[in-house]
Amino acid sequence: MRNWASGDRSGPWPPSAARRDRGPAWPSPCPTPLLPAAAATAAAAATAATAAVAAVGAVALASEDGPERTSAAARPVPLPASALEAFTRIVGANHVVVDHDSCVNRGKPWNSYHPIQAVPSAIISPANTQQVAQVVKLCGEYGLPIIPYGGGTSLEGHTLANRGGVSLDMNRMQAVLRLSEADQDVTVQAGLGYITLNEWLMEKGSDLFFPLDPGPGASIGGMCSCRCSGSTAVKYGTMRENVLSLTAVLADGTIVKTGQRARKSAAGYDLARLFIGSEGTLAVITEVTLRLRRRPETAAAIRVSFPSMAAAAKASAATLDAGIEVGRCEMMDDTMIRILNQVRDTDYCEEATLLFELIGSKAHVAEQLKKVDAIVKAHGALKCCTAPDPDSASEMWQARKEALWAGSAAYPGKEVMITDVCVPLSNLEEMISRTKIALDASPLPCPVVAHAGDGNFHTFIYFDPSSSEEVSEAHRLGSEMVHLALALDGTCTGEHGVGTGKSKYLEKELGAGAVSTMRRIKRELDPQGILNPGKVLPSCMDSCKGPSKGT
Repeated sequence: MRNWASGDRSGPWPPSAARRDRGPAWPSPCPTPLLPAAAATAAAAATAATAAVAAVGAVALASEDGPERTSAAARPVPLPASALEAFTRIVGANHVVVDHDSCVNRGKPWNSYHPIQAVPSAIISPANTQQVAQVVKLCGEYGLPIIPYGGGTSLEGHTLANRGGVSLDMNRMQAVLRLSEADQDVTVQAGLGYITLNEWLMEKGSDLFFPLDPGPGASIGGMCSCRCSGSTAVKYGTMRENVLSLTAVLADGTIVKTGQRARKSAAGYDLARLFIGSEGTLAVITEVTLRLRRRPETAAAIRVSFPSMAAAAKASAATLDAGIEVGRCEMMDDTMIRILNQVRDTDYCEEATLLFELIGSKAHVAEQLKKVDAIVKAHGALKCCTAPDPDSASEMWQARKEALWAGSAAYPGKEVMITDVCVPLSNLEEMISRTKIALDASPLPCPVVAHAGDGNFHTFIYFDPSSSEEVSEAHRLGSEMVHLALALDGTCTGEHGVGTGKSKYLEKELGAGAVSTMRRIKRELDPQGILNPGKVLPSCMDSCKGPSKGT
């Protein structure tokens, strides 16, 4: 059995459990030294990531005859010599990368099923907010698109450079700028990963942690940009609720700080919430002040099997209705469990499965475990397995964390489209039951994982990118899920963001007035359309045509 999270990553997935494509070197993370174990893990992951991303990029560029793949024009377009000289003066020669392979690899993220029309002309790595501002201003002078790049884990084509330009790599910006134990907050540079932040806090002996838990490898800046959440959102909320303020650079190079560290403020427009979720289209986020939480005294978990997804959804809703404050409430379907058994060599009951995490004092957790056990049995549970302490609970949760990698290992050579619909909790049972019928009738493998505690679920749709029939089927399933979610007062994306893949649904979900308002904000803040063009609102980005000055 491969345990990718513990460092055994001998297989092809994941390319890195800590960070994705880090470029040619692992950057120094922060003024306070990174703990040795984290540095060693990250360095090994960087090597694996570079090789894996290179391989995926090579496959993408070799598959131009396949549908929904790379266009023949997806080759780096050289930048004007004067622009390269200016970028080099700002960030240093070692941090301006223009070689063909690096740009091509960056142009095809390992985890993006979206078509590639172009790749970046350069990868530029600034070290601080001031350098970001200078680079952004220079890009505006040359009419160069800017694509911010953090952990490289986004799933909707956010980092695609489909109009060329500059990939603005934030991985040199990993400093912890300040920490307040008393106020339970921390200010970090945007390139710092949330896993690295929590390891840093633990190494310092702090009992604080940052509670959000998206996919491994995500950076704080990227998490803000996509308004992410993860499995702990049922307890701690999304990125929106966990950011106190941030610093960002506008398209003209202006540096904006959105607020102070107060826990609440009614001063002016809430610019932080405007930039959170804007996916790099309104500003480049460079620094973030985060809320931290006290680590719970203990944690326990319970895994419960049910005869159907509908029964599992009812049980999760009943648990929350009973007032039980769960740390996580996750769901997996029978297909996902079968894949996990196959890849991890386990023998889980191959039925719809709920996973609960309970946190707090030992007495409180023990009491809550009994209540959850009674509720799930009253809703037809087939089998219950309890992990009463943090170590056994962590092991139980490991399967859920490895779900995507397990699916990719089970279907090598396939690409994966990951859906992200979210509906009100009262509609989750209907949403997931109707979706499961459609998925089971499809010829494609489509395992389901869900954040059942907040109505958000993902389907991993595996398809052959060279098969027009499979590509069409994958898009059909994804589209039908979105339209069903919207009919049930839900959203096309609960946490992954819009990117290039979901923009076609925005007007149906939000209405013409809301989308028009977004376009007006975009045009005002980015009149040239250079900030991550083609994402969120692609129809308003036509002004960005690529290099102008010096060509």
